[in-house]
Order: sequence, then structure tokens, then C-alpha cells
Amino acid sequence: MENSYPWRHLRRFNAFTDFFKQLHGKRLQKLSIDAGFSCPNRTGKTRTGGCTFCNNRAFNPSYCTPDKSITRQIEEGIQFHRWRYRRSVGYLAYFQAYSNTYAPIDSLHKLYEEALAHPEVVGLVIGTRPDCVDETILDYLAELSRSYVILLEFGIESVYDQSLERINRGHDFAASQWAVREAAARGLMVGGHFILGLPGESESAMLEATQFINELPFHHIKLHQLQLIKGTAMVKDYRKHPQDYRFFSPDEYIRFLIQFVERLRPDLQLERFASEVPPAFNLTPVSWDLRYDVFLKRFEAELERCDTWQGRLWKPQA
Repeated sequence: MENSYPWRHLRRFNAFTDFFKQLHGKRLQKLSIDAGFSCPNRTGKTRTGGCTFCNNRAFNPSYCTPDKSITRQIEEGIQFHRWRYRRSVGYLAYFQAYSNTYAPIDSLHKLYEEALAHPEVVGLVIGTRPDCVDETILDYLAELSRSYVILLEFGIESVYDQSLERINRGHDFAASQWAVREAAARGLMVGGHFILGLPGESESAMLEATQFINELPFHHIKLHQLQLIKGTAMVKDYRKHPQDYRFFSPDEYIRFLIQFVERLRPDLQLERFASEVPPAFNLTPVSWDLRYDVFLKRFEAELERCDTWQGRLWKPQA
């Protein structure tokens, strides 16, 4: 089967990490930036308190704080990553913390264009919510994409409105469908983030969610297992309703993930399969002591052992 994968490399899934190497012949490394954004479900525009799973302190790099300028964060990020990724020949400024389009358009111009002015930055990765973009913002990003690499990443989390309500998301799945389609229609590379194991979602429901993902024009997606993070409202909900939660062990997650990936369409690039949280923040009641690179090797070895691959069970719409 190796020679007939449609993504032009020998891994058993369409790896996002190989995309820029194939497109530009070089590796591009993300540099996380905290530009001081907030979210509409923290400011009270839609909700208060934020999403029940969210604590940005659990994943922000140490150099990444909003009291520093965009330029300084980029410089420190380059130094932070340079020893580890010596083959990187360009950088993408990753506006990561909270909702990075949740500001007036003039403010977005100033922040994004400061990042793009750095000589080693070739583009932007913008993480945001689907209810934090409109046609004006999407038109502006489409204009930037004519000269720079622009990746727009939406936190989707679930395709089920009941789950979105449970985690205090503040928007429905229809908002995600609109945002993804409008962004892709403008030629933007659109990513989506999904959490596997949200309270109340069965394994069969999560597998059925692949149908909704396949129908949307995503360029790439990230998948994360549910984790219980210190300082979040989900900790309180779990203590009240532990029977509603399903936390995967690494072996269980790998077995489930294979079923999930088998159902994803082959042209969809997969950027990440699991999340890592510093031990000080991780309250998940299931042991998960694997570094991501070790987890990924085990996942790929299991794909090999099962002789399966991304899209094996995918059926295109008639």
C-alpha cells in the first residue's frame, strides 16, 4: 500500500509536518505569541467564565507573555527554538493565546503587520473562534495570503451542539460551518481543533463526527484527547458528574484514534493527535506520562501493525 498513498510520502497518514517541505522545500517553525487577546465568552459578549476546559497558562511557552511586544516575543521565540530546530529556515508567527481575531480590524492590522515585518517571519498562524471572524476580517486575511503564508485555525472542539453548550462554548456548530466555508472560499488554509472525549460523547458519536469534519473544507486539523486541567471549570463539573467523563489511557486512545483516522478523508492533513500538559496543571485521573514524540511513534507503529491508514474506511459522498 505504501506506493499508493495520495500524500506523496510513506507515513500512513497525511502529515501536516511534511506539507511545507513539499510546498516550499523547507521547514517552517511556529513561534507562539500572546498578543493580549481575550474571548467573547470571557468578556460577557456571549458568555462569562470561558470554556470549561481552558487554562491558557497550561500551554503558553515561558517567553510568551502579553507584556512584551510582538517583535520581542518573536526574537525570544527564535532563540528558544533555534537549538532544537536547526533545519528551520523560516518562521510562522503563531498568534495562539485565546481568540486572536477578537479585536477591531485596525488593531489586527497593527499586530499582524508588526509580526510580518520581522525579516525571518514568512507568515502567520492565527488561532481563533468561529464566532470571532466576519467578512471584513476574512477579506483582510485573504489579502495578506497573497504575499504571505496565512493559516487560520478555528477551535471547533465538537460537532454537537449539546457538547458545545456543556463546555460553555458560546456558539453552535453552525457558526463553525459558516466560518470554515467562508474562509476556505477566500482561498485561506483553514485548520480545525477537536477534542476527543468531551463529557457525554460516546465513542460511536465521536466516530460519526468524522462525517461532519469530512464535509467541511478543512486544510488541516488537530486532535486532542480530553484532559482535566487545573484551574478550569471542568474540574468542578467532573467532581459533580464523574460518570459523564471518559478519559482515555494512551493505549485506549491509540486504538480509538486509529478508528477515527481511518474514517477521515485522505486529503485532510493531520497536524497533531494528542496534547501535552505540564504535570503541575494535569489533574486527569488516568496516567499519561508519554512525551508526544513517543506517543506518535507508538501510534504509527500500531498503524503499521494493523496494516491500516488514513481514509481506509472513508467513503466519498455520492
